[in-house]
Amino acid sequence: MILLVRGDREFLCEPGEEVHTDLGVIEVPEDVEAGETIETHLGEPFTVRALRGPDLFNHLERTGAPMMPKDIGLIVGHTGASRDDRVLDAGTGTGVLAAYLGRLGADVLTYEQREEFADVARENMTLAEVDDTVEVRTGDVLEAVEADEIGGLGCFDLLTLDTQDAPEVVAHAQDILIAGGYVAVYSPFVENARAAELAARDADLIDVETTETIQRRMDFDDRGSRPSTKGVGHTGYLTFARKR
Repeated sequence: MILLVRGDREFLCEPGEEVHTDLGVIEVPEDVEAGETIETHLGEPFTVRALRGPDLFNHLERTGAPMMPKDIGLIVGHTGASRDDRVLDAGTGTGVLAAYLGRLGADVLTYEQREEFADVARENMTLAEVDDTVEVRTGDVLEAVEADEIGGLGCFDLLTLDTQDAPEVVAHAQDILIAGGYVAVYSPFVENARAAELAARDADLIDVETTETIQRRMDFDDRGSRPSTKGVGHTGYLTFARKR
C-alpha cells in the first residue's frame, strides 16, 4: 500500500488502483515508487509516500480508540522490543500496537475477545503488511494462558496488555516470559494501573514502575510561546515490570 499526498489530503491506495479525488482522477502505475509525483487527469500533482508506522494510526480501520503512537514509542523504548522477539499481546482492538511491533520484526500473537474486532484487526494486519508475523486470535488471553494454548509457556520476550483484566494476566507473567522478559500494561484509568503494579509486585517481578503518559505540543507565535491548549495531553498510564 502507498499514500498519495498533497497538502492535508492523503489517499491510501494500491499500485494499479484508480483513485478518485476532489482534484481529479489518478491512475496509479503498477510500478509506482515512493517519492514520485503523479498527476490527476486535471493536471494536479500528488506525491507518492511509503506507508510508515504513524500512517497506520491515521489510516487503519478503527474499532475503538487505538493506542497513541507516543505510548507505543514508550513501550518499545522501555522494553527494547525488536526483531525476532516473541510477543504475547491482548486487547488487540484496531491493532495499532501489534502492527507496530510486527513492522519491527517481532513475532506477535494477539488476542481480541470480540470476533468483529478481531476480523477488522486481521484486515488491518494485511494492510500493514505484517499478516505473516502477527497472528490475531479471537478469545480470552487469560483462559488461553491457563489452558496453555499460547504455543508454549516461558517463551515470550514481551507481554503487552490493554485489557481490563490485565492484573490477572500479569499474575501469570513468570510462567509466560523468558528470563529478562518484560511486561507492559496500558491502562486508561489509574485504578487498573494500580492493580497491575500490585499484581506485578505480588508475582515477584522486578523493575516495577507505573508512569502517566503526558505529551503537550508547543505553540509558537508573535505573542510568545506556550503549551498548546488543543489536542490530547494525557492518554493513560503505562506499567512496566520484568522477570528476573
